[in-house]
Amino acid sequence: MALKKKRPQKSLAVGRPPILQRQPKSITRKSTKALINKHHLLEKRKKQALSKGDDTAVAAIDAEIRALGGLEAYQKASLQGQREDRGGDSSRVLIEWLQPCLAAHKEGSGRMLKLLEVGALSTQNACSQSGHFDITRIDLNSQGEGILQQDFMERSLPKDDTERFDIISLSLVLNFVPDPKGRGEMLKRTTEFLRAPGRYLEAPSLTTNFPSLFLVLPAPCVTNSRYLDEEKLTVIMESLGYTKVASKMTQRLVYYLWKRGGKGVPRRFRKEEIRSGPTRNNFAVVLG
Repeated sequence: MALKKKRPQKSLAVGRPPILQRQPKSITRKSTKALINKHHLLEKRKKQALSKGDDTAVAAIDAEIRALGGLEAYQKASLQGQREDRGGDSSRVLIEWLQPCLAAHKEGSGRMLKLLEVGALSTQNACSQSGHFDITRIDLNSQGEGILQQDFMERSLPKDDTERFDIISLSLVLNFVPDPKGRGEMLKRTTEFLRAPGRYLEAPSLTTNFPSLFLVLPAPCVTNSRYLDEEKLTVIMESLGYTKVASKMTQRLVYYLWKRGGKGVPRRFRKEEIRSGPTRNNFAVVLG
């Protein structure tokens, strides 16, 4: 009787959800950046075509986006950027900033803090593993269990403070919004989802940093834009009631922790040039 040939054993990775699979190392940082930048450019062009009612252009741009792999390819490129050899998880910076007050809060047997993570790509980042947060994760195109498929701009507003959050994370999310007005509306909308500042009287260790917004942007959005620099971003955030608690800049990214202390003073911010030069980018935030 002929012997049965042994079938090769399947890799465990075959049955794992996409968020846990390792991305192939053949995808270079340059290729990843090019894909993300191309996707942003196409989304911007699509927004412009929609505003003009140019259905033909919209269809053509949609075809280009599909050819790149769509939103899923964009998210995989973003996940690639979170690998250790690419600089890793941006939420590690947040945990580093919050660690002193979180440790003091835990010693006092404090409650779990509620975190809304917008644009979540993984359930295994530093915040998830810290043990300090009760996390709600949302994304336009969920990459696995534990992440709700939802548009933050269409999420129902909280009915009361029990449905609000202690902190919101917008890590590499604002730069994905295709137009300046939409970015301003997103920043303004975050204020609706944060707990009232006066709610922290029962936990003095939290008053320095909460309620707050963790904001991460590509560094050139602030350092090389015609229409936005750190000074203008700070004034915009202050008009929404935010105060800058911490910031960090690397060659690639800029990180901010903004504490919300009140309603702020509403102001109008237009798309006005503050830097000139042919090498500048057009990232802007319009509000009011």
